[in-house]
Amino acid sequence: MGVVQIFTWGSTFYLLSVIAPEIVDETGWRPAAVTGGMSVGLLASGLAARRIGSMIQAKGGRPVMATGISLIAAGLVLMALSHHVALYLAAWLVTGLGMGASLYDAAFSALGRIYGREARGAITALTLWGGFASTVCWPISAWAVETIGWRGTCLFYAAVHVGFILPLCWFALPRVPPALAPPEPGAPAPRPPLSDPRVWAIAVTGTVMGMTAGIWLVHIVPLLGARGYDLAAAVALGTLIGPAQVAARVVEMAGRGRHHPIWTQLSATLLFAVGFAGLKFGMPAAPAIIAYGAGNGLWSIARGAVPLAVFGPRDYPRLMGLLATPMLLASAAAPAAGSVMIARLGAETSLSVLCGMAMIPLAITVPLWLRLRRDALDTSPVT
Repeated sequence: MGVVQIFTWGSTFYLLSVIAPEIVDETGWRPAAVTGGMSVGLLASGLAARRIGSMIQAKGGRPVMATGISLIAAGLVLMALSHHVALYLAAWLVTGLGMGASLYDAAFSALGRIYGREARGAITALTLWGGFASTVCWPISAWAVETIGWRGTCLFYAAVHVGFILPLCWFALPRVPPALAPPEPGAPAPRPPLSDPRVWAIAVTGTVMGMTAGIWLVHIVPLLGARGYDLAAAVALGTLIGPAQVAARVVEMAGRGRHHPIWTQLSATLLFAVGFAGLKFGMPAAPAIIAYGAGNGLWSIARGAVPLAVFGPRDYPRLMGLLATPMLLASAAAPAAGSVMIARLGAETSLSVLCGMAMIPLAITVPLWLRLRRDALDTSPVT
């Protein structure tokens, strides 16, 4: 599953970072249309997320993730054959459906069906593997673009998926998933997800973080420019994000799950807020960006581990699909929203807006932590 995540992320989410300039140079399409392909893909992922979660709930991860990998391969082939921007965007639509069925949310759901309440360690390990996607695939993509062009690069990744990643997924995941865990004896009937404030707290936290991080990653150069950093410095600072994410996940893994994952979410939202507040209020950019990257890395774990710990494994895949929908839609809207915001408000004011947005997840997580702490005390045996 770790290898699957490296290549599914590397050939989708991280692909345009390398090949977008080559696409623009060859085709003459507007850069916004080329990079907009990712927004189309994320939009498709978000709209399909609930259905994908229900399918994993019913059938397990093996057929769903295998279908997702096949769709990514088909989308990459269509991308390579695109000579009109409409076909290019349609290719991203297909790729996006595959992303929804094979990236983190689907993988977490599959692990939940396999391991039940014990899936947290596997989820943490999976995010650690996924953190190396850009490290592994950016050099491969750069070599491929130089050697066989951007169209050949897409076909190369499609071949990797069909020849290696798809068989790996098909033969490594259980053919028949474990039976769903029965309700605990004496447990109250679960509340409908949309009437449970804990679901809303997790969903809003992830949606705001997804929107904020999406704007930041796409518009990091002008936003850091507002702090006085030129292009070279902004790019150098941006490279700190990946190692910070991986380092935070290593620290989380070293904890061996001895703490409730709400502490992971609390740490993630605190570091996320510190990163943006630090940039806004004069902290040197390097430690601020490291804090942001660490928070973002921990959130990747918390988004899968907290729902499992709070709601249990029985309806976990379906719940993950529900939670993923607004998060992915926010990520899809982020690049365009950031462009409009910077154009109308300027980079300095936009950084202030992002700082305010970064405080919202922390403001939501603190009362969620208090609620879960109170619930745990209420259910503790009296001695």
